[in-house]
Amino acid sequence: MEPDDNKLSTTALARKLNIPTQQLFATFKDYGWIERAGESWALTPKGEFEGGNYQTSRRFGRYIVWPQRLDHHPLLAAIESNQRITAASMCRYYPLLHARQINRALAELGLQHHSILGWELTALGRTLGGQQQESKNSGAFYVTWPHEIIDNPVIHRELTRQSDQIQPAVASDELAPDMFASSSKESLACNGIDGHKLRSPLETRVCNWLYLAQLAHAYQRALPIEELIYADFYIPEGNVYIDCWEADVPAQELSGKLHKREMYRELDLRSLEVNAGDVDRLDEVLGRGLLTFGIRC
Repeated sequence: MEPDDNKLSTTALARKLNIPTQQLFATFKDYGWIERAGESWALTPKGEFEGGNYQTSRRFGRYIVWPQRLDHHPLLAAIESNQRITAASMCRYYPLLHARQINRALAELGLQHHSILGWELTALGRTLGGQQQESKNSGAFYVTWPHEIIDNPVIHRELTRQSDQIQPAVASDELAPDMFASSSKESLACNGIDGHKLRSPLETRVCNWLYLAQLAHAYQRALPIEELIYADFYIPEGNVYIDCWEADVPAQELSGKLHKREMYRELDLRSLEVNAGDVDRLDEVLGRGLLTFGIRC
C-alpha cells in the first residue's frame, strides 16, 4: 500500500496530468468516485476502490488524496485537455447555473458582449483564449474557450458565487485542499454583485439576475404615494416594481405585503412577484414577466 505521504491531492494530480483541476473533479464525479456531501467532496466506494482516501491538515481540514499511480489509469488517460468548451458545456462544472447565466457572467466580466448577432468576443476575452464562432444552423454568434478557462481564479470565483457553491480559497499550490474543506457560513452573506446589501438569498438571486441582464434597478424603492411603502426592486425602464415572497412570510410582514399588493392594483402600477419556488426559474418568471411590459433582456 502506498504511504499517505506519497499520495497526491486532486489538484496535484490534475497538475501532473496537465489538465484543469475543475475538469478532474468533474471527471471523478462523472465516474462516481466522489460525490457532493453538503459543501464538501466525499469519496464513494468506487473512489476508495481506486485508492482514494483522506488526509487531514490543521490548515485545510480533511481532503481527498489519490495514489500517484493513478496518472496511468486508462480512464484518466482518455481525458482530452485541449478540447474547447462553451458556456453550455461549462454547466457541467456549475450545475446550478444555466448556459444563459454563464454567458451573462462572462459578459459582465468584459469577456464578451451580446448583440443582435449573438455573443461576440471582446479584446479582453481574446487574451484568455476565446475564439469567435458562428452556428452553422442558425448563423448566431457564440464563443468557445480553452478548457483551462474553468480554472481561471476570477471566473471560478464569480461562477461559484452565483451558483451558491461556496468553495474555500486555495492559498497554496502544494497544500491545495481540493475544494474539500467546508467554508464558514459567514461567506453566505447576502451581497449582490452590484454591491447591494440584500436581506435574503432570494433577493440576492433576483438582484444578481437583474444586474447580469444589464437592467438598471433600485433596491427598496418607495412607491409614488404619500404613504411610505417600499418595493423590493424597481426598474425605471418600464416603471416595473418587483417584490420577493419568501417561503414563510412572518405574520407581521404579511399584512404589509398584502397592502402593498392592493396599492399596485389601485394605482395601476406595473408589478411582478417572485416566489421562493421561482428561484431556479428566474429566466422564465422575470424574463417573460418583464417582456409583457415591453422590456427585453
